[in-house]
Amino acid sequence: MEQDGKAYKAGFVAVIGRPNVGKSTLMNGLLGQKVAAVSPRPQTTRRKQLGILTLKNAQIVFMDTPGLHKAHHKLGEYMNEVALATLEDADVLVWMVDVSEAPNEEDQLIATRLAAVKRLPPVLLALNKLDALAGRPAAEPGRAYQDLLPQGEPFYLSATTGKGRDELLQRIVGLLPAGQPYYDEEQVTDYYEREIAAELVREAALLHLRDEVPHSIAVRIDEFTERGDSGAFIAATLFVERESHKGIVIGKGGEMLKKIGSTARQEIEGMSGRKVYLELRVKVNKNWRNDPEALKLLGYTQEPE
Repeated sequence: MEQDGKAYKAGFVAVIGRPNVGKSTLMNGLLGQKVAAVSPRPQTTRRKQLGILTLKNAQIVFMDTPGLHKAHHKLGEYMNEVALATLEDADVLVWMVDVSEAPNEEDQLIATRLAAVKRLPPVLLALNKLDALAGRPAAEPGRAYQDLLPQGEPFYLSATTGKGRDELLQRIVGLLPAGQPYYDEEQVTDYYEREIAAELVREAALLHLRDEVPHSIAVRIDEFTERGDSGAFIAATLFVERESHKGIVIGKGGEMLKKIGSTARQEIEGMSGRKVYLELRVKVNKNWRNDPEALKLLGYTQEPE
């Protein structure tokens, strides 16, 4: 396939980095719509999710990954395995960092792991969060990140405001191999609607709940039924690890669960373009993050592709 005399390009781009550096925000911005959950909390992303951007001259398949971090439970180990496994499929690697802060231990760990990869694809160092600098120069932390992985090509940007995003995108296209599209041009993600709905419910919980609760939450969609012109009915269960957390998620008189449900419903309606009736309940599954059977039931222990 050729466009204007040039070979069409297609390839996979792994987006990695430590938790909460803006990977999902970047992917949503590049796609022009929300397909990945985003919150101020670290480790919002728990699975690999594809974001498919089809242009006139290229198709870019972004692989949004969980943040690489020091794992403290089996869920964390799974998340790290998923993130690192994407390197095997990547034609281009975007290593995203928070340029408003100096590199920390997790950034150094990522650089060490990348340096050890025998056949590392071209690396673009996305120095994100320019908007958080508040007038401070980015050069010093930027150099510190470049020193960690000298072969990384630096790009300063703000995934939130979009500054520098187009320049990064153009460079990605330039590095892709020639090839045919992998997906239909209308497809923007490999997630089904029910999977995106689950992530949006969890995102709403992350936004509203106190610090000690969010990371112990998992969401399972129990029912997703189309109701013709009246929209869709979705029933979901939020799993927590402690009885005390269940009370916090429900809130006094059910107010917190209503707040989570209202936010999630609006996001799901925005994603799907139709009315949604959302019913939530909360259950305790003690220590599910370290329970292989619970992780399997919640979809976290499939082999990375």
